[in-house]
Amino acid sequence: MRKRSVPTREYFLLDINPVIRFMILSDVVWSSGVGMLGPIFALFVVGFIEGANAAVAGTAATIFLITKSILQIPIASFIDRVRGEKDDFWVMFLGSVGTVLMPLWYLFIHTPMQLYTVQFVYGALTACTFPSYMAIFTRHIDKSKEGTEWGVYFTLVDLSSAAAAAVGGVLATTVGFQWVIVGVATMGLLGVLFLLPVRRYLY
Repeated sequence: MRKRSVPTREYFLLDINPVIRFMILSDVVWSSGVGMLGPIFALFVVGFIEGANAAVAGTAATIFLITKSILQIPIASFIDRVRGEKDDFWVMFLGSVGTVLMPLWYLFIHTPMQLYTVQFVYGALTACTFPSYMAIFTRHIDKSKEGTEWGVYFTLVDLSSAAAAAVGGVLATTVGFQWVIVGVATMGLLGVLFLLPVRRYLY
């Protein structure tokens, strides 16, 4: 029986078609930004939102997740009904731009209600990006490499998020939450730029 080799080249995105390569790179960079804020989000809420406590932080996270969950299916249904992938791309791209800029609003809000509003909009924009991203990724994944390429995606994204979590905690302690938030938005925008080359490969 022929020994199956470990797909080392896939970890460096060498044997992956361009659409999948750019989309993985995009999410790795984006996740590096989001990962800096995620683990310390509750600390930020308690420290910078007037009258906030753990319950406010929990409610904010709940609003984001519920909004994202409810809106994902209608949005996914819409992009499935429209033929071609250009609509998927623009929903993904414009939604991604809006999503990566949302953390900047944390710099200007001061009350729980303002936080809840931001979280609602954040969830709605994320609901646009997730189904469209997955639709394009699924259509272009290399045949017979489905498990490998999804595995590479989640491995690289999780590793970048793990490293970013540690960096975010250190930066929040040394330079402050405000600079962490700016870093999150900056990394997010860099990640979104990796989506632009994907457009030329879509039908």
